[in-house]
Amino acid sequence: MEFSATVIAVTGFLVISFLLSTAVGSTEDFIAVSNLRRKSPTASLCASVIEPSGFPCSEHITHTKDGYVLGLQRVSSSSGAVQPRGPPVLLIHGLFMAGDAWFMDSPNQSLGFILADHGFDVWVGNVRGTRWSHGHVSLSEKDKKFWDWSWQELALYDLGEMIRYIYSVTNSKVFVVGHSQGTIMSLAAFTQPDLVKMVEAAALLCPISYLGHITAQFVLRLVKLHLDEVCAALFLDFPDWSNLGTRIMDIMCDGHVECGDLLTSITGKNCCFNNSRIDSYLEFEPHPTSSKNLHHLFQMIRKGTFAMYDYGMWKNMRYYSQLEPPVFELSSIPSSLPIWMGYGGNDALADVSDVKHTLKELPSKPNLLYLDNYGHIDFLLSVKSKEDVYDSMLAFFSSLGRSSSY
Repeated sequence: MEFSATVIAVTGFLVISFLLSTAVGSTEDFIAVSNLRRKSPTASLCASVIEPSGFPCSEHITHTKDGYVLGLQRVSSSSGAVQPRGPPVLLIHGLFMAGDAWFMDSPNQSLGFILADHGFDVWVGNVRGTRWSHGHVSLSEKDKKFWDWSWQELALYDLGEMIRYIYSVTNSKVFVVGHSQGTIMSLAAFTQPDLVKMVEAAALLCPISYLGHITAQFVLRLVKLHLDEVCAALFLDFPDWSNLGTRIMDIMCDGHVECGDLLTSITGKNCCFNNSRIDSYLEFEPHPTSSKNLHHLFQMIRKGTFAMYDYGMWKNMRYYSQLEPPVFELSSIPSSLPIWMGYGGNDALADVSDVKHTLKELPSKPNLLYLDNYGHIDFLLSVKSKEDVYDSMLAFFSSLGRSSSY
């Protein structure tokens, strides 16, 4: 049942008031702590994160067909030796993240650094709206239309353009590595024949195409409260409402709430996540997203489908010429595409039941790594991620015969 704008607005006010009241003691506290919110960095991702660790890095820009200017970084081995580049691999981040997510730990623990030191030609993707991308050719980030997109556009336009750009520069098929939302984008993109023909193989961490069985209690409460509709109603003139969300997260993690507990309520219990490094991780995270993107993700949870954005019957007819949004048919992904997947028993977002649903619909049988004690964040930031996860991924790439330095 659709909520009226008034009911949605009142509900939203109460939800946000509750969040703020549990985080700070007064309006003055809110303003004071909000002013401490980390500014968007002026330096590039290469200069801020990658080069200080000793890895050569260059910045690249490409344009989507709907006008967004995406930032890509190209990373080489820290050895400094002049050698032919290995096969290109594109890293696609998750929700509220960007390309820095692959470099948040030491060089011997972060996947971006590990792949570069194994000879891969590492490309780091950053979707529209995140801090390492560069806006739009004509729209300002203050324009509502700038934020009129969901993961559907991220998959078909952003990821599609990244793959095309890398393919054109390297003249080589691309290995694609995704985490969380990056796997949603990847699986959707792989259903498109013009894109998947440029992909050599895929490695998917916490693979998601279905969200019907998530167990994350915090997320389920937001879905039940229709928070996606609340935000759309309350922040109609401020489409990048996630800036408020990042402020709230900063406040809650600034000594008011244990951030590890907050993460557990959202992602599931993470066995090997280093809580002592949360301040460092939050230097750049979280990155902005759109309310429409969250609405699309919540639609997946409510409906249990892997489909395009649902505008409602009449707008669906306008955009899709049918009453229901078209589904992304996993069965159309070529069986010849090699896929590796890593998933965990404690993941409250990429639930095991939903992963099995994905596996049932794929025409191929992916290489699987299942870790019973791993949660959603562990696959990216576990203190044991190299030996537990990345070595298996590297062995998979090596088995395809196109890796360069094992």
